[in-house]
Amino acid sequence: MNSIFEGLADLQSPEAARTLSRELGTDEAATQNALAAALPALLGALSRSGSSADGAQSLLAALDRDHDGSILDDLLGALGGEQLGSAEGILGHLLGARRGAVESQIGRQSGLDADSVGKILAAVAPLVMGALGRARRQGNWDADGLVRELGAERSRAEEAVPGSFGLFEKLLDADGDGEIGDDVTRVGTRLIESLFRR
Repeated sequence: MNSIFEGLADLQSPEAARTLSRELGTDEAATQNALAAALPALLGALSRSGSSADGAQSLLAALDRDHDGSILDDLLGALGGEQLGSAEGILGHLLGARRGAVESQIGRQSGLDADSVGKILAAVAPLVMGALGRARRQGNWDADGLVRELGAERSRAEEAVPGSFGLFEKLLDADGDGEIGDDVTRVGTRLIESLFRR
């Protein structure tokens, strides 16, 4: 079974990091490291948000309203575009009060400051929702189907990289006051390579 986020495969390409680093004025290698942690963190937050019936219903409404998947038609172009309003709403829903802690932790791991990490999260969040929206339309899922598919995605990730979701849940729960003790960029790279392998 393919990942429902396979449309995000180009985010692991050097071109994605190059586009974002030019846009943000950041080091390309550090930007790639931040992407490797930010993307699985968002996927983990999405899985958590959609794990309950109420959460899935809310997520489904957002997908039907704003995320049809067309943003993926020019993924690299979207990375350089202005989507701040949309991204802020997504990040607020997925990360809530944990956003600052997540930015700080990914910043420590990647070598970027938290502000730059926040901009990377904001660039990637609409793409993640677009990928889920496209998969939802193709599968014609209801809320129960969305819960089921997100659960299957989590199982797929855990099978590919054991312990990966536990690590990113730990990242999402971190208080921002210290290291979480694991290399989230290294594990994140392995995870996205396994999910988006062509």
